[in-house]
Amino acid sequence: MEIIPKLDDRLKDSLYIQLYRYFKHEIEQFTFETGMRLPSIRYLADRLNVSNTTVQMAYQQLLAEGYIESRARSGYFIAELDSDFIESTVTPCTKLSSEDSSEQKEKHILYDFFMSDIDTDHFPLASWRKYANKLLNSEHKDVLKYGEYQGELGLRKALSDYLHRSRGVHCTPEQVVIASGTQSILHILYQLIRWKNKRLAMEDPGYQGVRRSLQGQDIKLVPIPVEKDGLSIREFKKVQADAVYITPSHQYPLGMVMPIAKRIQLLAWANEQESWIIEDDYDGEFRYRGKPIPSLQGIDEHSRVIYIGTFSKSLMPAIRVSYMVLPPALLETYKHLEWGQTASRLHQQTLTLFIENGEWEQHIRKMRTLYKKKQAVLLETIKSVMGEHVHVSGQNAGLHIVLHVKSNCPADTLIACAEKAGIKVYGTSSYLNQNKTSCSLPILLGFGGLSLNDIKQGIKLLHKAWLPYYKSSEQCSVTP
Repeated sequence: MEIIPKLDDRLKDSLYIQLYRYFKHEIEQFTFETGMRLPSIRYLADRLNVSNTTVQMAYQQLLAEGYIESRARSGYFIAELDSDFIESTVTPCTKLSSEDSSEQKEKHILYDFFMSDIDTDHFPLASWRKYANKLLNSEHKDVLKYGEYQGELGLRKALSDYLHRSRGVHCTPEQVVIASGTQSILHILYQLIRWKNKRLAMEDPGYQGVRRSLQGQDIKLVPIPVEKDGLSIREFKKVQADAVYITPSHQYPLGMVMPIAKRIQLLAWANEQESWIIEDDYDGEFRYRGKPIPSLQGIDEHSRVIYIGTFSKSLMPAIRVSYMVLPPALLETYKHLEWGQTASRLHQQTLTLFIENGEWEQHIRKMRTLYKKKQAVLLETIKSVMGEHVHVSGQNAGLHIVLHVKSNCPADTLIACAEKAGIKVYGTSSYLNQNKTSCSLPILLGFGGLSLNDIKQGIKLLHKAWLPYYKSSEQCSVTP
């Protein structure tokens, strides 16, 4: 079987994602017949001039979604798909051509500083596959059935233990709820909280997923400006919110850490008003400076904090597994909620084995060291190349930094100029719920998915592109 997928390492999507999408599209279009054997991992990797890991991860995702099946000592084969499923998933031709043109547009991007990208080259794919295959043998047929609506008990036990040791979270396995992604978690929460004032406060700028998750909800989003140390408590107390969504350990996207004084004020508010704090600890594993910061939930004496987290950055976004720790009062309401489990049972049980066998914490330690090195290279290159033209903030944790460019030009102009030069950087305007002057907005640079050399070369090229736009220059237009 010979295949010729179009793979481009200059695109934002990883090579394994591109390869996965190629197979998915061909299978849905019936280009590949049911039962057809796929090339071996080693053969295809050699044929496409990519790593074995790239092909393994693409096959693993196809396997998890049911597009292919694995046969012992025989390899991977195209699975038989239901015709109704095919009709509902095949993308119209007009949309395909639109996506193709979008990919063509991004082909000139040489370096993509995407904030949510991770390093897939160092993912322990062999271990993950070993545990996944273990679950797919004849002794574990139950994994093919529906699982527990709250999430697999083994995973909830493992998470409860890990969160207590690493983040100071106080919880039992019974309080842990699993779902597929943070927005699914939020959808559950909206049904548990009693919305007396029908108002949810959140940081501004902040995570766009909160705004998207409120579509169709009878809840008003109230943006609260952030200060140098996080959410403005003064402005926050002016609104009558039933709950507040915050990222105190590493504010998203600006990166500041909320000090203990503000945390105590928030906890006091929640207790006095009988309201809720939704604490999103989305990348709490990756802190590079200072002592680890315990969770807000860990110092809450009145059970008013709902702690949520995800494996998207610490492990991989493809498995779509997030979780929350419910206070006892909300747990009782949850037990009467009609809600089906949305996270893959196979992924949950694979993750359980991954954690129980020590692979998870070993992976976290390895990635924390790697990301710390990548961030150090990024900061040093910015300092040596860009010098006084910029300054950096938000570098204490996470997989991105905040770059403040000394320029009279709007951030949108700098971003467009960078893209014209083959560099993809990101603005903060899309994270704002209230309008703000573009000239005062910083720029976001992710480093998780880039190699050390790519980071160096990308910053050098970015500096060259921005030279005419630094403070001393009045040039603020980009020709197409």
